[in-house]
Amino acid sequence: MNSVRPLQFSKMHGAGNDFVVIDLRGGLRPPDAALVAALGDRHTGVGFDQLLTVEDANRPDCVARYRIWNADGSVAQQCGNGARCVAAWLRRDGTAAGRQFRLDSPGGPIDVECRDDNSYALAMGRPEFRPERIPFVAPSESPHYDLALAEGPVRFGAASMGNPHAVIEVASAADAPVRTLGPALQARAEFPQGVNVGFAQVLAPDRIRLRVYERGAGETLACGSGACAAVAVLVRQGRVGRHVFVELPGGTLEIHWPADDAPITMSGPAVFVFEGEYG
Repeated sequence: MNSVRPLQFSKMHGAGNDFVVIDLRGGLRPPDAALVAALGDRHTGVGFDQLLTVEDANRPDCVARYRIWNADGSVAQQCGNGARCVAAWLRRDGTAAGRQFRLDSPGGPIDVECRDDNSYALAMGRPEFRPERIPFVAPSESPHYDLALAEGPVRFGAASMGNPHAVIEVASAADAPVRTLGPALQARAEFPQGVNVGFAQVLAPDRIRLRVYERGAGETLACGSGACAAVAVLVRQGRVGRHVFVELPGGTLEIHWPADDAPITMSGPAVFVFEGEYG
């Protein structure tokens, strides 16, 4: 990254999950962890939940590649809300000219459909429940797991959407102990790569309310992969149907999982906030 020339960026959000998007196509070097953390500071930097870099695709069937950094400078494997923002950024840029195209993500290719209302539907892949693939240390695969924490016993489901998720069903998302139980579960050795912790309240077979405590970012206004994981876990537990609206603090996402062997589709908005320069 050239430290002399200011870094140009776009500020975006998807259902309140906010991002800084920078263009690294043409072989530009990605920012180091220290620069990511400096940009992510909401007082002295720009502020974001994740930084997204748009890069040249490694796959011929993809229009571009993107990578993800958390606000603390750590690397993330997947971000559904961020993928929608990258899709909207590439549409505005002219690189993705059609209504359907494919992105090269850290978790593999993602198919994108631009809808008439300017929302974006993404095929997020199939959820992975095998503990070793999450990764999660458990004697066997199960719809429910139980752990004893200092905060008390906790029961949850676990899945990977390209990144690890634990999903706890709660009576009230508004009253859930997100800021205490979230980091406590993240710190458990059973999750060797950490975990995103979702607190899901079932409102109806087709609607849930969700809050997510993310790795490297804390609680965010929305988490696209967390919404997919929550629906997948709750479907497996028989708590919801396969077409679910997920109410998050920043907005609502539509999640559709038509069958166990099909990818989960996530639909929602992507919004440009402002353009800026840093440095």
